[in-house]
Order: sequence, then C-alpha cells, then structure tokens
Amino acid sequence: MSDSLILIIAIVLAAILMFIVPLMSISERNDDITQLAVQTATSDFVETATTKGKITQDDYSAFVQTLAATGNTYEIEMEVQVIDENFGKKSASTSGDLIGENSYFSVYTSTIEDKFREQAEAPTPVKNPVYPLKQGDNFIVTVKNTNKTIAQLLRGFFYTVAGNDTYQVAASYSSTVTSNGN
Repeated sequence: MSDSLILIIAIVLAAILMFIVPLMSISERNDDITQLAVQTATSDFVETATTKGKITQDDYSAFVQTLAATGNTYEIEMEVQVIDENFGKKSASTSGDLIGENSYFSVYTSTIEDKFREQAEAPTPVKNPVYPLKQGDNFIVTVKNTNKTIAQLLRGFFYTVAGNDTYQVAASYSSTVTSNGN
C-alpha cells in the first residue's frame, strides 16, 4: 500500500515538473517580451510627439494598434504638463536674469481625445487632428495592461498572490517638448 502511495506522489510530482514549470517559465518570458515591446512603443510615441511639438491622431492610433498587437488590453493615460510662464519672465529659456519660476497645469487623456474628436467633427473636418504642444511642456504617457496574462493566471492559481488591481505589463515614459507644434 505504501509503495502505491509513493508511486502516485512521484507521478504527480513528475507531471508538475514536466508540464507546469515549463509552462510558467514560458509565460513569464512572454510577459517579459511584451513588457519590452510596450516600453519601446511608449517611448517612441512620446519622443515623436515631443520632437514634432504635437500629438497627432495618426500617431496615437498607430500607438494604440501597436499595443493591441501584443494581445493584451491596456489602459493608456496621457498627461501634458503645460508650462504657464510667470509674468516676470521674459522667455522659457534658462537665464540668470529671469524672475520667478514656471508653473504647470495638467491636461489629461480625455481632454486630448476630445480635442481630436472636435477637430474631426468640425464643419470643415481635419484629416489628421492635432493637439499642439509648445516648447517646455512635459508629455507623460503611462500604460498598464487591464487583462490577466497567462503568467498572472498561473501565478494566481499556484501562489494565490495576484490581486484584482495588479498588472503584469506596464510602461511609463516622459519627455520635455523641444519644438513648438504648428
């Protein structure tokens, strides 16, 4: 009787080692690759916008499509910190003879998307709607996956450590605008 129990335990242990461990390893590797792709896409999108000095609907759509190609769903948060220059300043450049400090106010994703929608639905619609940026503004994009990846599901099944609001794939990137968007 004790030999059969040891044999059953050995078979279960062998099944775990042969199937579950490699599956978890491959799914974790897939999440790492997805993480790299999302980080690269996010940094490219932000750098393009800050170099051009504007966020275009075409660039944003291409960014969303690139993220969708990873097979996950994402929550995309954009923030533009618009420079509001102090009246005592002559320009946004750094110089020793300027008075005061710059302050910023933030514009978020919904406002940017509303601006795209307004331009697209105007009496004379714009083909590629634009949200203009000016030199000195900061542009920040944060991306988090909203679905559960296979690695998260397996980890949650075996370790029971995954909560409802945890995410596996996330990226954040920010840059300062270097040219005025016209």
